[in-house]
Amino acid sequence: MISKARKIIEDITREAVVGEVYMGTVKRVEKFGAFVELPGGKSGLVHISEVANKFVEDINEHLKVNDEVEVKVLSVGDDGKISLSIKQAQKPKRERREKREQSPEDFEKKLSMFLKDSEERMSTIKRQAESRRGGKGR
Repeated sequence: MISKARKIIEDITREAVVGEVYMGTVKRVEKFGAFVELPGGKSGLVHISEVANKFVEDINEHLKVNDEVEVKVLSVGDDGKISLSIKQAQKPKRERREKREQSPEDFEKKLSMFLKDSEERMSTIKRQAESRRGGKGR
């Protein structure tokens, strides 16, 4: 019970830190982006260009009011305005997962398979070129 209360107090007093990732709630959606409430009640803007890794024509196809989203703090202005990104919040997870999944043995195996495949393709290309020229001796 005390730890739950401590977490609530920490969330309320927490300042948005540039580079950190937070869970937030979409409070308002506009043509140019969405306003997301962070822990502690502060809000920031996710510009439409920071919603997804592809071109977003209509933000309403991606976000709705009260959606829970993971956001990364890009900047905090002198005036207190917070700039957020949904797409950048997801990159570190993917990178960590990829690093975890690929061990040195996996790399060696992939490299070996690549070299074998390359050699097979090169020998096929050489055979085709020689047959067009009429063999090696000409």
